[in-house]
Amino acid sequence: MEDPIDIAEPDNRGRWGADDERGTLNLITDEVRARAAAEVRTGRSVSLALPVRPTPILSGPFVPATTDSSPVQQVVVLTEAPPPVVAAADLIVVTNHHVRSTHVDALCHIAVDGLVYPGRPQSESVGPAGAVHGSTTAFAEGFVTRGVLLDLAADGPLPAGHPVTSADLDAAEERQGVRLEPGDALVVRCGWGSAPDPSRPLPGMGVDAVRWMHRRDVSLFVADVGEALPPLDPARPLPLHMIGLARMGMPLVDAAAVDELAAVCAELGRSSFLLSFAPPRFLGLTGVPVNPLAIF
Repeated sequence: MEDPIDIAEPDNRGRWGADDERGTLNLITDEVRARAAAEVRTGRSVSLALPVRPTPILSGPFVPATTDSSPVQQVVVLTEAPPPVVAAADLIVVTNHHVRSTHVDALCHIAVDGLVYPGRPQSESVGPAGAVHGSTTAFAEGFVTRGVLLDLAADGPLPAGHPVTSADLDAAEERQGVRLEPGDALVVRCGWGSAPDPSRPLPGMGVDAVRWMHRRDVSLFVADVGEALPPLDPARPLPLHMIGLARMGMPLVDAAAVDELAAVCAELGRSSFLLSFAPPRFLGLTGVPVNPLAIF
């Protein structure tokens, strides 16, 4: 069991003001974006998003968000246009925060002790009609930064229930000959794919790993597996969400597809790249599907 959470550390609340809604995205400065642009040498691109096949909405828009269910339900409407044209249009229902949907969590997604980042009461930030603080509105300009892959599964998937520590992350940096700089996005591969395996305990980031991200000024966390299930410590069941999101203000990209990225990094002999994605400009949500692109 890890040592108890230090409430004052890690914590970015107040670092960028009492009304801040961007959190660690404030670390992505013009200089960081310019450093990211310098990573593009060949133009090769890799998607970090899981493919999603919609199911008919007739199956019900509120089907349980299980591993096997689709995060998108769809109905196609055929509409008449000036003859002989018939247009097909989609009506879709998207379940955010689904285990099979690559999505980015907004800062209001998680409240701890009734507070969302940077210390706002949840009741004043998000409700049934939508979010007014710490929402996807902060993502409207998209993301462009330098991404660094730390492949913790280079020699095989992490063991079931493995707690990722700062030592694991340091060792991956040394092994790969790369160093995460302030404002970079951290991309982690645990080697378990992106959907939970109910038959075995998932590995995941421990509190010590989240502290490492705070010390390194990580702007964005991306992984195939982030949180361990069942929790590594019942007293701190979701360190990435409870500390990284709610206290540090670090947006989380859940359920990323990183196996192809790891293969390309190994082929090219490099672990850094430009990471870019432009979420739909849907304002006032607690999260939104994304298609991150690693560009070499």
